[in-house]
Amino acid sequence: KGLQFLISDFATVRTGRATPALVEHVIVSVYGVTQRLKIMELATISASDPQTLVLTPFDTSILSEIQKGIMEANIGLTPSTDGNVIRISIPSLSEERRIELIKLMKQKLENGRIAIRQIRQDARNIVRKKHIDKEMSEEEMYRIEKEIQRLTDDFTEQIETKTYRKGDTVRYEIPNVILKDTTIYTYNKQGTTLKTV
Repeated sequence: KGLQFLISDFATVRTGRATPALVEHVIVSVYGVTQRLKIMELATISASDPQTLVLTPFDTSILSEIQKGIMEANIGLTPSTDGNVIRISIPSLSEERRIELIKLMKQKLENGRIAIRQIRQDARNIVRKKHIDKEMSEEEMYRIEKEIQRLTDDFTEQIETKTYRKGDTVRYEIPNVILKDTTIYTYNKQGTTLKTV
């Protein structure tokens, strides 16, 4: 669950490229505010080009309600109607904003690590209690603890990999900024480190 949460959380980070994840989980009040549904339940979402999202409502009568819901969500996107579809232009990110987003991802990564470590500790506590209560042998306890640690390392590696990949997407067009080992390194053309964040 920690990994899936982090993946969903990363999907909301705007990278300057059009991706359905930017809006698919936005909750919209429709049909006279009688229902509150996610946009992914109300329309197909596609990227017509790297900077434009196109939403095609299953029911065109709620097109304006979807548009209003996106604007009220305060996610920094401005939808416009075009016939029976909604178009959203994704503005390009400045270098300063990209670095801010990389910092944000560093924090999200650390939150993911903390969540995974907490799950590991909870699992260990359960196993050790079973051993104390004589429901599990010491050998079995050590075997399970070893497996818990293996899973912890595996999930931690997965969230780190996804963070660095997302970081590569965010830094697109500013190749002198990279995210490595959760530190932002800024290089000049000669490869000299200018600053870390």
